[in-house]
Amino acid sequence: MGFSNASKYAPGSAFSWARLRDQVARMTRRDDAEDLLHDAWVNVSTGSTLARNADALLARAATNRGIDAHRRERRARETLVWDADVATVADDHPLQDEVLIARERLDRLRVGIEALSPRTRQIFLMYRLDGRKYREIAEELGISQSAVEKHIAKAMAHLAEWMEKW
Repeated sequence: MGFSNASKYAPGSAFSWARLRDQVARMTRRDDAEDLLHDAWVNVSTGSTLARNADALLARAATNRGIDAHRRERRARETLVWDADVATVADDHPLQDEVLIARERLDRLRVGIEALSPRTRQIFLMYRLDGRKYREIAEELGISQSAVEKHIAKAMAHLAEWMEKW
């Protein structure tokens, strides 16, 4: 046997479906009462339970589904709030040992730049620190663009080798 008079509660019939839907909506205070009731009807109608009061069984099953959904949503919100709190507590700053290593590398790079010839150092710094283009550097210093390219290539090769030995 199945759920007695299951066809009278089918979502398409208006017999007491609207009344049950309204009751579930009042009990759960949820906008998805229709979905809750439908899920409950599908579950109860396929079961082997004989119910003396089918309306009460459907309403209770739908309400229980609403309570479960509310609990899941509340847990999800709490998890999201907790994750947001962790993000505000987390420190994005580098660790102290990382800062010390970076400072040592920077000091090593400064020494390497100081080891360049004055002209190569000047051109390299104009290019890397000032963000100037080869053409601009060449015009300002009165040299060819090719000479600027060679100075920068020389500086880069020297610094790559210098830093590799560190």
